[in-house]
Amino acid sequence: MIFVTLEHILTHISFSIILIVIMIYLMNFLVYEIEGLRNSSEKGMIATFLSITGFLVIRWISSGHFPLSNLYESLIFLSWSFSIIHMILYLGNPKNYLSAITAPSAIFTQGFATSGLSTEMHQPAILVPALQSQWLMMHVSMMLLSYAALLCGSLLSVAFIVITFQKKIDLVLKNKKILSLKKKKKLFFFGEMEYLSEKGSVFKNTYSLSFQNFYKYQLIQHLDYWSYRVINLGFTFLTIGILSGAVWANEAWGSYWNWDPKETWAFITWTIFAIYLHIRTNPKLKDKGTNSAFVASIGFLLIWICYFGINLLGIGFHSYGSFQLISN
Repeated sequence: MIFVTLEHILTHISFSIILIVIMIYLMNFLVYEIEGLRNSSEKGMIATFLSITGFLVIRWISSGHFPLSNLYESLIFLSWSFSIIHMILYLGNPKNYLSAITAPSAIFTQGFATSGLSTEMHQPAILVPALQSQWLMMHVSMMLLSYAALLCGSLLSVAFIVITFQKKIDLVLKNKKILSLKKKKKLFFFGEMEYLSEKGSVFKNTYSLSFQNFYKYQLIQHLDYWSYRVINLGFTFLTIGILSGAVWANEAWGSYWNWDPKETWAFITWTIFAIYLHIRTNPKLKDKGTNSAFVASIGFLLIWICYFGINLLGIGFHSYGSFQLISN
């Protein structure tokens, strides 16, 4: 009973802290940036990480196995993984808004786990014989860490696409305005003076746009840099997870690969992000940032199909992962 009480306390603490952190991020981003609030938000994410870690440790002790026996526990672990990615981004560059993606991801994941699932699913499940293996921790934890990293990296790529196209639209509109003013130029004195007055106002607007474009350029560079790094990390975790899962499958089912729906979609996801990395590392390709970002956007959808969609169907060798047992 005491373990259940502690679990409830820790989950509510972590959820409340993340909610406060998101409110602080919105205040800093939309209203006015306050350095003290930024530091408080980072401390809040550390407290969230420690609270979720405490929950996982208590669940591990109370259940007697690594806490990945059902969808609820896997979602909590996914939220814990998001908080790790958040801290990696913060340590890499303390003054950025990239963590505005990881914090909402953590709260939405944990919010769905605590509020979107039935109370019965919150209870630890008894492991089926196939899951009673030392590979449980290795395989499932690597897969969930890869999902967290790849989802964050893909969201950064989506933000990269949006801001890049917005910047191109601003440049097109600015050029059209300058061309339209050139056509209005008159030979007589009054028209010339009016043209020069209008042209001066355009140059002021152009200076303002140039400053905004410089800021957008820096933001685009940050998004491109960190999306590549985070996806690279997630791809490494995904590769380790698939390989360890193949070894585990050979022990449990007598075959390294069975083209199970979960295995198939994991392989498709791995292939998509392999294409992403190929685009990024191939020196012969042009516009690598935008093209790879589109590939990562496709990967974002595939991850959710692999993680969540297959579990809804409850078919294949991983059918014990459909909302009752493990979701890897």
